[in-house]
Amino acid sequence: MRLKAIIFDVDGTLAETEETHRVAFNRAFAEGGLEWHWTQDEYRALLTTTGGKERIGRYLGKCGHDPDAALIARLHARKNAFYAAFVADGAILPRAGMIRLIEEARHENIRLAIATTTSRVNVSALLSTAFPGQAQAFSVIVTGEDVDHKKPHPEVYQRALAELALGPAACVAIEDSRNGLDAALGAGLRTIITPSYYTEGERFTGADIVVECSVRSENLTLSRIIRAFDAH
Repeated sequence: MRLKAIIFDVDGTLAETEETHRVAFNRAFAEGGLEWHWTQDEYRALLTTTGGKERIGRYLGKCGHDPDAALIARLHARKNAFYAAFVADGAILPRAGMIRLIEEARHENIRLAIATTTSRVNVSALLSTAFPGQAQAFSVIVTGEDVDHKKPHPEVYQRALAELALGPAACVAIEDSRNGLDAALGAGLRTIITPSYYTEGERFTGADIVVECSVRSENLTLSRIIRAFDAH
């Protein structure tokens, strides 16, 4: 079967966004008068929980506080506003090779989709600024706001497949994290992993291939994806 679609994760996959998210969280905490500050090590641990609101809730529990839905929603909204401003100022660039990969896939009439647990506003901000002229390449975009269960649950991928009207055997997922890999595998997808700064130490058992794709290299090519797809 010919490869018909590539489904991308966003944070850590299309771009190294997580450090900017961390800074935006800390900015929102400071603005709210909270003496919270997430270090890189602490944020790496929190990233095992998908979803920004869920991370704040987890942190509240860790600190011995009851979850406050209103506070969580307010902080998350301010964090997203800071993140969008950082993106608009050019703080985030695509990971090396990603624009080329998108262009190669479009040239070969391979459809492109996004399956992410981040919010739609964050996806829109990133695509419009870091991927100029490429936003329309993604015929399907499924975000954390569109599903009841976030990664590692497979729902976001299952919904993307349904909107593509394709079965998993015709598609491949590109992810950077263990949670993302588990979600893609749960949906029956062959999965390529490109470890990011915050996930490079995770175990990726079950991935079809693990490809370094960073600011230092451009090893994720369409031909390599197709070879991995055809090998199975």
